[in-house]
Amino acid sequence: MEFRIERGVLAEAVAWAARVLPARSPVPVLGGLLLETDGGGLLRVSGLDHEASARIEVQADVELPGQVLVMGRRLLDVCRVLPGGTVRCAVDTSRLSVSCDGARFGLSVLPREDYPALPALPELRGAVDAQAFAAAVGQVAVAAGRDDSLPVLSGIRLALDGRTMTLAATDRYRYAVRTLEWKPSSPQASADVVVSARRLAEAARSLERAGTVGIALDGGTIGFGSTGMRITTRLLDGRLPGHDKLFALPEAASALAGRAPLLEAVKRVAVVAEGDSPLRLAFSADSVRLRAGHEDDVASQELPAALEGAGEMTVAFNPSYLVDALSSFDTEGVRFQLLGPGQRALLSGVTDAGTGPAGLGIHDSHRHLLMSVKPQP
Repeated sequence: MEFRIERGVLAEAVAWAARVLPARSPVPVLGGLLLETDGGGLLRVSGLDHEASARIEVQADVELPGQVLVMGRRLLDVCRVLPGGTVRCAVDTSRLSVSCDGARFGLSVLPREDYPALPALPELRGAVDAQAFAAAVGQVAVAAGRDDSLPVLSGIRLALDGRTMTLAATDRYRYAVRTLEWKPSSPQASADVVVSARRLAEAARSLERAGTVGIALDGGTIGFGSTGMRITTRLLDGRLPGHDKLFALPEAASALAGRAPLLEAVKRVAVVAEGDSPLRLAFSADSVRLRAGHEDDVASQELPAALEGAGEMTVAFNPSYLVDALSSFDTEGVRFQLLGPGQRALLSGVTDAGTGPAGLGIHDSHRHLLMSVKPQP
């Protein structure tokens, strides 16, 4: 096996495939990346672990077709420090030689016969805009759980219903939902699965510049792909709790505020909060007053806001949860639907954060539910 390739192209391909490599594995070959070349001028770089796989194809000047399995993270480290220019890679008995502009590395080869075959790509169900998909996954992933003892809560629900895709995540204290359009292969396309939030976020980010992402689904595996790139990952068992009843707040008061100023104020005031002690938001007809801390260490800030449906209302939130929620929106303003202290609060994006009607310019395609806590006196 021997080929030549530009250093930047090789480094990007190796980094892309190495995303799925396990940090530690009792099976050494799963820490490897498989490099394959053929007579058509293509280099394929593949990686996998027990849950996910990735493969990318790039153009290369192939002098001798073949394949080699090398430690992926070591190859990635080498690619990062190579000088710019054309890289020559060649297998010499039990080593992969990597050289560029006078720099030369010799990497030991792993046994190819012990390396599992990459799983096949499932049945293609349709396609979605890559940037919109990556943004939507990022908006809901912040609400996914981090507790490995409850695997399903560490996932993102991906539901397909005709031309609508719904992404949702919850850790029981917050619940984020995002809907977007996609192009199904069949008008009757439907599915309702749970994917690891970490794996889905990595896949969406890695394909963000692809233009369009194909979504493949079959049995216990989901796949994402674009030209020359493909990722598969296992689905999680179980289902997330439904959100329709939780998001129904017919008697809620409605508060409007500028999203960016409120986010900065929350970050500023929260510096005196100890641990996860709550941050209070006191809404009135034309303002919201933020307050955190107790005894001698306190902070507060007042901002313009508008409240409808109540004369005034004070609620309190975990500061980090509130920061995550506000950061997940990209709109000018944010609307809070409030039931009262210690109850549910539903956040939605607002095009105009002015003092107009509470229903004006609301973006219901992205909503984030938070549980408020009863503010301490």
